[in-house]
Amino acid sequence: MNLQGKVALVTGASRGLGKAIAIGFSQQGANVVIAARTEEAHKELPGTIYQTVEEIKALGLTALAVRCDVTDKESVNHMVQKTLEHFGHIDVLVNNAGIAFYAPILETPAKRWELVLKVNLVGAFLCSKAVLPHMIEQKSGSIINISSLAADERDEGTVPTGVAYAVSKAGLDRLTLGLATEVGKYNIAVNAVKPHRVVDTDGMRLWQPDADTSSWQSADMMVKATSFLATQDSKGITGTVTTDREICTWHGLL
Repeated sequence: MNLQGKVALVTGASRGLGKAIAIGFSQQGANVVIAARTEEAHKELPGTIYQTVEEIKALGLTALAVRCDVTDKESVNHMVQKTLEHFGHIDVLVNNAGIAFYAPILETPAKRWELVLKVNLVGAFLCSKAVLPHMIEQKSGSIINISSLAADERDEGTVPTGVAYAVSKAGLDRLTLGLATEVGKYNIAVNAVKPHRVVDTDGMRLWQPDADTSSWQSADMMVKATSFLATQDSKGITGTVTTDREICTWHGLL
């Protein structure tokens, strides 16, 4: 895929899957905005927005770090404004920022339930709403929502997620379909993509220390799938909710 000249804003890009997507985009020519709350490394989880930018710059590529809390409208608007000031336009938004909470309903505090939905679903809504006026003005754009098989499966499925996480991702899928219908007339694509297997990240290993990781996958296939979707507009592929493996298989990316 060729993302030369495109500006891509990736949330939750200080570590894990978001970081992998951001680096992958930059290697394909995109100018990338690294957005997350993490300005200082967590004692158990390495990675900050600045470290991701430094890794990209070490490759001779271009990136900008912007602190953003996707649950806060003013913070999101600031992120978009900084992106426009620095790069002049926004072509791609990847709504990757997300949190999980692994517990049954009876053991889920209301505040934790609300936080999961705020980050995973409301955050995607706020970020999409903030970039859309600029994409509409330029009559092109691609919004990519990072979803999960948890939205489709019972708890005996591949990931013991708890209902809060599953509900947030099911809502994200529906947001994808509705938004694609609304903005297609402006030549903007909106798609959701899910890892077909758990992506092996430091965060997943911290949250599931006793998990059997033998079936987990690297982020490579998700990077390929999101890179492909980043090239789309509404004349191409839009309004889909698929897995990384489906995208890579259908479009010869394996």
